Amino acid sequence: MRRLCVRQYSRALWDDGLMSSREKPTMPALSLRPSIGAAEYPALVAIWRSAVDATHDFLADAHRDEIESHLQSDYFPAVAISVAEIDGQPVGFSGVLDGNLEMLFVDATQRGGRIGTALLSHAITEHGVTKVDVNEQNVSAAGFYAHRGFEVVGRSETDEAGRPYPLLHLRLNRPS
Repeated sequence: MRRLCVRQYSRALWDDGLMSSREKPTMPALSLRPSIGAAEYPALVAIWRSAVDATHDFLADAHRDEIESHLQSDYFPAVAISVAEIDGQPVGFSGVLDGNLEMLFVDATQRGGRIGTALLSHAITEHGVTKVDVNEQNVSAAGFYAHRGFEVVGRSETDEAGRPYPLLHLRLNRPS
């Protein structure tokens, strides 16, 4: 099992010279690892739900519940899942299939902590990700991928299940 560690530092005071090297703050280490499988699927569903509730306000409750009911049985087993954890607790995950980033979700309480960036970088370098589809209504996600080198190469009026949520098809234009 391969583990990658990403250390995050609070740079504001450090960069301004207001702290000595002994005072340099550290954030808890973020580690990335392959999923251990079905035993941790409930924790991943909880992360998914937290993330979706925070970012997918356009999604009808019935559609959200339908998607959630298929995560453990259909979606998770179909992809290679990488899990991000802090202090041994899962805080995000990504799923990859054939060079496509099929899912990337970060617990709502951890958004903005570079967990998504770490998961995406890992998916690109370790799994060869070059494509991702994103809901057009999820403007923050579209911006996240654009900022990391993805560009829009197509658009669909509906999602892959025919639901009324347009998708933007993105392709990596430059290494992240």
